[in-house]
Amino acid sequence: MRAICFGIWSLVLAAHLAFAQSEAVPDAAALFLRCYPATLVGFSNNHLLFRNGAKVEFDDGQKKGFDELLLHAAPLNQLAQTYPVGSDSYKSPEYNYDPGRFRSAAFFRAMYGNSPSEVEAHLVTIPWMPRSTHRTVRITSVNAVDRALAAVSAELDQLPEEQKKYVTTTSGTYNWRPIAGTDQLSAHSFGIAIDINSDYSDYWRWAKPNGDGKIAYRNRIPHSIVETFERHGFIWGGKWYHYDTMHFEYRPELLGQR
Repeated sequence: MRAICFGIWSLVLAAHLAFAQSEAVPDAAALFLRCYPATLVGFSNNHLLFRNGAKVEFDDGQKKGFDELLLHAAPLNQLAQTYPVGSDSYKSPEYNYDPGRFRSAAFFRAMYGNSPSEVEAHLVTIPWMPRSTHRTVRITSVNAVDRALAAVSAELDQLPEEQKKYVTTTSGTYNWRPIAGTDQLSAHSFGIAIDINSDYSDYWRWAKPNGDGKIAYRNRIPHSIVETFERHGFIWGGKWYHYDTMHFEYRPELLGQR
């Protein structure tokens, strides 16, 4: 995973020098620059600078509770909760621990497209597990997400047959739509997310709360599948208190925190 964010750091450094920035770049902003070198070219005056000329405020300076972070995250807020990795990362998440659900709409719109037509202009179709299926999926080519997902697909094609049932069928990639129950755009809107087989997946909205009003955690997805996606920059919704175990989205900044 570190290779995703650090492999072409020298190119980003050159871009920094070209902008002749006078201020120091905060570590958190530098992480974004390392993880998105194809689209981010610098940082200045508390703004991420995009190759397409867009600027997005990095830290809005506002203190926010959980609900406000879901609705009005700045890019810095995307790092508010550390995404867990490794063998100890599969335990039931703590209440409202949802690393990756805080998304800056301005950041994703500037990066992947501000409308369906802008996002769709960058969508490509790739074979999905071609040794095992005849299916295809559509995903964005921005930030080489298509190549990252193709690498995931190639690894999943090597799974034992008993595990392929979780992934040979997919339940959606690109779809410009709000997150269920909200007016916030889903990661699917930007062509950076994929849902695997919903027949073997669990979702917090399908669960009944316990007597204390909390959601009982459930997962059936093998860890080997999760770790394949994570190696290529995708986080998993199964590590959220508000779990969505079919869901993976390209978020290298969360995997590059370590």
